[in-house]
Amino acid sequence: MGNLVAIVGRPNVGKSTLFNRLTQSRQAIVNEEAGTTRDRQYGKVFWGGREFSIIDTGGWVVNSEDIFEEEINKQVAIAIEEADVILFVVDSIHGTTDLDDSVAAILRQSKKPTLVVANKVENNATRYGSADFYAFGLGDPICISAINGSGTGELLDAIIAHFPSNDKEEETGENIPRLAVVGRPNSGKSSLINAFIGEDRYIVTDIAGTTRDSINTRYNKFGFDFYIIDTAGIRKKGKVNEDIEYYSVIRSIRSIENADVCILMIDATRGIESQDLNIFSLIQKNKKGLVVCINKWDLVKDKSTPAIKTFENAIRDRLAPFTDFPIVFASALTKQRIFKVLEQALEVYKNRKFHVPTARLNEEMLTAIENYPPPATKGKYVKIKYVSQLKETPVPTFIFFCNLPQWVKDPYKHFLENKIREKWNFTGTPINIIIREK
Repeated sequence: MGNLVAIVGRPNVGKSTLFNRLTQSRQAIVNEEAGTTRDRQYGKVFWGGREFSIIDTGGWVVNSEDIFEEEINKQVAIAIEEADVILFVVDSIHGTTDLDDSVAAILRQSKKPTLVVANKVENNATRYGSADFYAFGLGDPICISAINGSGTGELLDAIIAHFPSNDKEEETGENIPRLAVVGRPNSGKSSLINAFIGEDRYIVTDIAGTTRDSINTRYNKFGFDFYIIDTAGIRKKGKVNEDIEYYSVIRSIRSIENADVCILMIDATRGIESQDLNIFSLIQKNKKGLVVCINKWDLVKDKSTPAIKTFENAIRDRLAPFTDFPIVFASALTKQRIFKVLEQALEVYKNRKFHVPTARLNEEMLTAIENYPPPATKGKYVKIKYVSQLKETPVPTFIFFCNLPQWVKDPYKHFLENKIREKWNFTGTPINIIIREK
């Protein structure tokens, strides 16, 4: 199961700095000017053998002159609602403010696990001042400095303590494929699932955002047995102009994390758009299987082979460099090729579980490596001597053992991945290439 953590607080307390520190990236723009963060940032965090997702939010403000105030506050509220754990970041230098009190009141009402994070604690004087934050009634403040990383280890330990243990997750999990239908609002996700199950279980309208929650349905017909997840588009039906993209993406995060294979719905009448690319990037970050379904194909006039080929090439170009995935042209309304979508999704699930025998893997790959060895760097020659595939991993993972792993660069890793895909069928699933010293 995926775990979601949201960072909230008033402006300029260091939320984006903390986000960058925990994700070990520079995704979020950091500036001393309050209100810099408006768009939401989403990243992955690894700690203590656990993995979770984290969302950076804009600063909570009231009665300001910022024209984005209402939208930012709305998005913060959605993040609080969706999160499993909330990090309430406060400024230990300036102490508590009225805005902090208003955020604390919202968090007390949410009854979600909340950690008070006293940021900018860089000396004993500010550490003593953090005692003021007990007044929020949200537990002991955790003192950190996001800018230099002190205290973040203790913070991460406190976060993962709120997650269910891996053992409990494995005991409750069934060995049944989980397919998530994802895409931008009004791309036909609910219509497709209704067509699969043969009944109007999900409300379908022309209004983007009709589906509000992610809903699991077990499908056990015609030799198929899997869970299919219908994901929400947006929560509210009005004002979809500013925050439609944010809502559709944040509502898809949990569904994507909990799925084995994602069916990305694309509207044939509109083509692939920026929202589709955002959702595709979430699928890639979480290393999930992918099937692209071009829905509403019945509304397209030109269905010739050249037109189909042009459409396919355009999609693969936009989603490059990952291009090894199936594309199905279907119509949820007329039920044209909808079961082909299921067959391809289950084939991708099967590919994710496929294991290549070690002897065969070495026979094929070492020959390919001998013909095209890694390029020499600074007069040093890399010799790859052995390769194996790890068993029981979520994603097919191949380890190449060599004498100088540090000199094997990404272009050659892409070459190795392409050779693996040429020899064996891993269509629709990402592949991990790891280089280690022999």
